[in-house]
Amino acid sequence: MNDFLCRFAERFATLNKDNLYLLGELYSDDVIFRDPLHEVHGLTAVQAYFAELYANVEALHFEFHGFDRVDAGEGYLRWTMRYRHPRLRGGAEIAVEGCSHLLWRDKVYQHRDYFDAGALLYEHLPVLGSVIAWLKRRLA
Repeated sequence: MNDFLCRFAERFATLNKDNLYLLGELYSDDVIFRDPLHEVHGLTAVQAYFAELYANVEALHFEFHGFDRVDAGEGYLRWTMRYRHPRLRGGAEIAVEGCSHLLWRDKVYQHRDYFDAGALLYEHLPVLGSVIAWLKRRLA
């Protein structure tokens, strides 16, 4: 297991709406953060993005279960994100599997998340969720 990836994951897993200042310990000032829904440039913008994410959920937790170093300063983290949102799935917990590709020197300067946006959000919206479930049944 890569020490940098392990330390990053441990610190990232402690994040919550009250300690997002810790992002400065993980990310460089010029970080680029991408996920299937957004692309954000710069530490200040990443902090604002995370503040918005944490403000809109009742609970959010990451479990890291894979640490794969590709090269010096490059690796992947595999994770499960668990969250609850009052307007999605009746406030029940939603679990989403994903992975993060990280590039770093002393801090991460590029972070790209890969996950199923439907499993994260769309499948749990009242009207759209029924349509997606119907489509999945038809395609199966």
